[in-house]
Amino acid sequence: MHRAFELAASRPWLMLPDALDNLMAIADRQGDPEALEARLGKPLDNTRTVTLRDGVAVIPITGPIMRYANLFTRISGATSTQELATDLQSALDDPKVRGIVLNIDSPGGEANGINELSEMIYAARSKKPIKAYGGGSMASGAYWLASAADEVVIDDTALVGSIGVVVEVVTREAAAGEKRYTITSSNAPNKRPDIGTDAGRAEIAKTIDALSDVFVAKVARNLGVNVADVPGMGDHGGLKVGAAAVESGLAHRLGSLESLITELASPAANQRKPSMTIVRTTAELQAAIAAGTDPQTLQIAAAEQVDVEAIKAEASATATQAERARINGINALAAKGFEQEITTAIENGSSVEAAALTLFKAATDRGINLAGIKADAAGTTTATPPGSDQATVERKTAVSAIVAGATRR
Repeated sequence: MHRAFELAASRPWLMLPDALDNLMAIADRQGDPEALEARLGKPLDNTRTVTLRDGVAVIPITGPIMRYANLFTRISGATSTQELATDLQSALDDPKVRGIVLNIDSPGGEANGINELSEMIYAARSKKPIKAYGGGSMASGAYWLASAADEVVIDDTALVGSIGVVVEVVTREAAAGEKRYTITSSNAPNKRPDIGTDAGRAEIAKTIDALSDVFVAKVARNLGVNVADVPGMGDHGGLKVGAAAVESGLAHRLGSLESLITELASPAANQRKPSMTIVRTTAELQAAIAAGTDPQTLQIAAAEQVDVEAIKAEASATATQAERARINGINALAAKGFEQEITTAIENGSSVEAAALTLFKAATDRGINLAGIKADAAGTTTATPPGSDQATVERKTAVSAIVAGATRR
């Protein structure tokens, strides 16, 4: 047994079980650098604070979040979105990295830079699995970043939410005898609103509300929920703890950092299906290829299922309706002495107009005057179009008359 392990095992400890287990494991594997590295992780190349564990890059996001790295961020333990973006890109580009965990314990930070990093995380979801883990605080700007990951996993005691924007202004009265004047251009009266007045505070609130609208909209998109639901999910700017955050939809599930890393380290967790582009026509296919889309990600849309029986039924109903209208139209032409012609027209499938023409011919053969037919169908036009054959015109007029008369009957 290693000396370090003996020493650790012989002492009383005031330490949480998980932390003590981690310490004992380190002591036990002191002489095995590879095992120790697998347990604690090793620095990922070309990054500042990222560690690599079993192919999983763990990116810490701790303390206040600011855009630029400087002496203040180093002293205060703050995190720079600029450095986070660089580290995230290195993890995405490194072939050794199969998955990424954003290990978050932050109360949030300045708004500047948060949206850009969030968009980068959201876009990277299609490249490698990205999970956000919260073991402490995952609030405000830190939650904005977390929501952009594939999944949000939190500890039972994690504080999650604070979806909103705040500006705090501290004013100092001028020293006795000192006067300070602020003059703005006439075209910009709101450049220096007087926060001592309701109107001045309302003017500043417009900017805060606009930024908050972006915050809420991006969280809604990231989580796949309705924008109107987000404020209520986050208790209107409040914080929710552990299971309550999961129940409201702010987080996906409870878990631990170690279990999350183990999940991402498994081969099954990294078999991500590429985003498929669905094309429905040859034109869409050609356009997709011309745009540089990977042919492996193109999917031909499945043909729509055709309900043949429904089509047949609809066609049958339409045909039945048309046939009924034809028969009714021919029967309406019926006159005493022309029963045979009517029966023949129905059996032969003749149209109403063809049946009317047959009746006209039969009437002519029997010496019935055209004027009588016209009189029976008063109101129909009898004018002869210029240049038309008189017999043809009379025949068409008679047919129209017969049909019109039948319609009135």
